[in-house]
Amino acid sequence: MGGRGGFTTQQDDTLKGRKGSADGYIVSRLLQYVKPMKGLVATAMLVTIGGSFLGPMRPYLTKVAIDDHISKGDLHGLATISLILGAVILLDGLKQYAATWLAQLIGQKAVFNIRMDVFSHLQKLPARFYDRNPIGRLITRTTNDIESLNELLSSGIVTILGDTLQLVFIVGIMVWIDWQLTLVVLAILPLMLYATFFFKSRVRKAFGDVRTHLARLNTFFQEHITGMSIVQLFNREERESEHYAEINRDHRDANIRTVFYFSIYYPLIETLSAAAAGLVIWYSGVRLLKADLTIGVVISFVQYISLFFRPLQHLSDKFNTMQTAIASSDRIFRLLDEKEGLEEDSAADTNGQPLHFRESIEFKNVWFAYEGENWVLKDVSFTIRKGEKIAIVGATGSGKTTIINILSRLYPYQKGEVLLDGVPLEKIPQQSLRRRIGVVMQDVFLFSGTIRENLAFANPNLPVETLRAAAETVGADRFIRKFPEGYEHRILENGTGLSAGQKQLIAFVRALLYNPEVLVLDEATSSVDTETEGLVDRATLRLMKGRTSIIIAHRLSSVQRADRIIVLHKGVIRETGTHQELLRERGLYHKLYLLQHPERLAAEGA
Repeated sequence: MGGRGGFTTQQDDTLKGRKGSADGYIVSRLLQYVKPMKGLVATAMLVTIGGSFLGPMRPYLTKVAIDDHISKGDLHGLATISLILGAVILLDGLKQYAATWLAQLIGQKAVFNIRMDVFSHLQKLPARFYDRNPIGRLITRTTNDIESLNELLSSGIVTILGDTLQLVFIVGIMVWIDWQLTLVVLAILPLMLYATFFFKSRVRKAFGDVRTHLARLNTFFQEHITGMSIVQLFNREERESEHYAEINRDHRDANIRTVFYFSIYYPLIETLSAAAAGLVIWYSGVRLLKADLTIGVVISFVQYISLFFRPLQHLSDKFNTMQTAIASSDRIFRLLDEKEGLEEDSAADTNGQPLHFRESIEFKNVWFAYEGENWVLKDVSFTIRKGEKIAIVGATGSGKTTIINILSRLYPYQKGEVLLDGVPLEKIPQQSLRRRIGVVMQDVFLFSGTIRENLAFANPNLPVETLRAAAETVGADRFIRKFPEGYEHRILENGTGLSAGQKQLIAFVRALLYNPEVLVLDEATSSVDTETEGLVDRATLRLMKGRTSIIIAHRLSSVQRADRIIVLHKGVIRETGTHQELLRERGLYHKLYLLQHPERLAAEGA
């Protein structure tokens, strides 16, 4: 998948092919997450609007105190104006507290909803998407990118509104006090606006580069932490450190570019602010000499310069925040707009009733390739009847697991048909289909948590007695009871601390508790020792009783009791029959059998 962030280039049209700019579209998408909190937003805006005049009132009250009371020796009036000024300061503090609390509440709720939408969408995307997008990149989307939206959604919108209103009040009061001094202050504004727009495009690109390199960092780090044992076994520590340093340098340099731009921008704004103050003082001095101005007006305008440029400084800071958030939002919405391979569940379940497997599973002339026309399956046709126990064997890469991936709708096939009781597979809702099929994989994945939580993954409400009974059936109860906490024993990610055989037994218990109508064992006994394999064999006989079963295996000893064996070779079905029938044919299955039983090979050679 080309395009920025690793997602489809078709999404460029999603963001750009709209009325208005891409930035405007992204902001409108973000506002969709704020709309459900209309009450909180309205309250925050009322507080912000209502309190926007409080800050600009302070310099004006200072002017009144100096010109109308101090200069005239009016102590009573000075006391009154001081009390009013104290009340304004107190109310301004309360306003800032309320506005900040409400804004943070809005932002946290919005970010929570965005994060939930991203996670829900990721759960719907097909396996092919994860084949093409590194996990570290997706982690960046759900952590760093979403977190960068927090400040914009929590304080950005309200602060921008409050600062804008403050500017309006400040300019209005300044014009009312002295319009000539106001023009002196505003003379600097065009230069400030030009500087802001000049840096906008450069900073936006720099922040995009930072996010791209951060995703690369997370991807590299996640892969190498997971595969650290391989790095160490092959003495690759120094080489991988050099590779990591290269990616880290790119990330550092991208950050330095953003720092460079802002190291110019912020001092420039400060310089313009100081220039405005200098012009006001110079012009005020000229007018004071002519007795055309009062001291109170001069002092109030010096204060107003600080107040005037402070909202502009805040707005420039929010501009920084917005650039980061826009770059992050772009990536997040590209992920949310990812539709490749995403299928809408149809209403194949009649009247909403659950699907039940009644007759047969049929593959008809199925062709499949993971990439282009590198066909993994070629014109594959077979039928599995209800209650039948089928084995699929073949060399590595022959397409055995691919058949299960297609049956579970993890990957769509390109040609042919797959029918479940005569209904095309793609017309059956995924959840309904997967509720009927239970798969025990060769590489068992266990989640961090307790053994009980992993066993009851499909149904967390199962009582412990049911879990224990299932574990006893499979033979897993023996090692689980040896832990001090028993079924409450906590395991780390992917079952670290458990042996391969123990993880495999837990997977069998999990499948038994899932109680599927179609059971798939994909190399399920390949990682267990001889003793555990005996336990698993006995458990699978009970598990397969009354169920349609599909066994995928390299070891032919585990498939000899199958009703029918399908032999795959390079994506083509070469032979079909029972164990004895295939041996008598002395074909591919016979060769595989002899390779796994060298004593038979020696006997036949003799």
